[in-house]
Amino acid sequence: MKNTDTISSFSEYNLDPRCLPVLKAMKITNPSPVQAQAIPVALQGKNMVVTAQTGTGKTLAFALPGLTHLVESPPAPNRMLVLAPTRELCVQVESVIAAFCRPLHLRSVAIYGGVGIHAQTVKLKQGCDIIVATPGRLLDHLSRDTLQFNTLRFLVFDEADRMLDMGFLPDIRRILKQLPKKRQTLMFSATFAPSIERLAHDMMQHPTRIEVGITAKPVDSVQQLVVPVREDEKPRVILQILKEESIDSALIFLRTIRRTERVGRALKGSRFKTAIIHGDLPQQRRQQALNGFRKGKFQVLVATDVAARGLDIDDISHVINYDIPENVDDYIHRIGRTARAARQGTALTFVTPSDHAALGTIEAALGYNIERRLYEGAPKILTLFRPQEETQSPTVSRRRRGRSLLRRR
Repeated sequence: MKNTDTISSFSEYNLDPRCLPVLKAMKITNPSPVQAQAIPVALQGKNMVVTAQTGTGKTLAFALPGLTHLVESPPAPNRMLVLAPTRELCVQVESVIAAFCRPLHLRSVAIYGGVGIHAQTVKLKQGCDIIVATPGRLLDHLSRDTLQFNTLRFLVFDEADRMLDMGFLPDIRRILKQLPKKRQTLMFSATFAPSIERLAHDMMQHPTRIEVGITAKPVDSVQQLVVPVREDEKPRVILQILKEESIDSALIFLRTIRRTERVGRALKGSRFKTAIIHGDLPQQRRQQALNGFRKGKFQVLVATDVAARGLDIDDISHVINYDIPENVDDYIHRIGRTARAARQGTALTFVTPSDHAALGTIEAALGYNIERRLYEGAPKILTLFRPQEETQSPTVSRRRRGRSLLRRR
């Protein structure tokens, strides 16, 4: 295997050469760290468990070796299966794979709920090499006998930790029972929780473990800010931020569908072009909102956590947590939507006095205190400690701020 530290071009891998012009058209020239480590292992046919932060290029890390294996093996339907937790991620991953399928003369299809099943059935009957699916809709097709996996060679779990968080473990176990045991299995995840370790142990033997960067930590190019605010002042402050900050595009997260609708409608009534996305919307409207936001038609996207992981939107300048996340993993994945592909980004988190404990949990896990950004009317209880006034080096001050905050509590 090549020394991945010295690889600077995809042409140095044993990929099918027809993939290289597609990468060039995508303006992707150099492999990311996760691609540099995962692609050679996958090309060797080994099982893998890969942990890496969102936005690091995991899709190509499994798509390129998987497609290369397919063109080198005898033709047969349903030879590659990619499982994804959400409809949006399913559509996104399949669109990336489809770009390579055309020159390789392969077929792919996205299988997900929220849309009619008939069109998917027609495509499956026509024959597809690669299936990208959400677990629930895949089980629907398996129960209808519209597809079988007798010739499956390549199984991928994308965002595996998110699938378990969303309660898909029973569905995953039902799917695994219908797959051949002799296959190559790759698992990609942003975290490696004990539940992920158990699942990996159950479904693959002797996997290669690859860990890229520091998982469950924000990237350095994200400027994190806490905005102390009373609950009834949030609508005013969000408008103030959108007006005063230099915001090219903002992704605003809320905890519930009802709050997402209310805030989204309020922002639509302002001068900001706003779209809304949550789990109760039909798939077509969700996709229209995402496409419009990605293309710049909308400046603001108001969302529940359905949009927090795996979406390929590179140019988000700001993430705003209108509601503080319930745990540190959700915080990491939300703010990971900005500062992708080595860009700079800003993440602002609204914190009310009742959110103080949740903020403390997040800061304790990060190991430092997040800088406060004060706006008019901020509650004094959250403005007593302002890290921006310290003068130590960032590393030292973060450690001291963390210890200071814990002592204050």
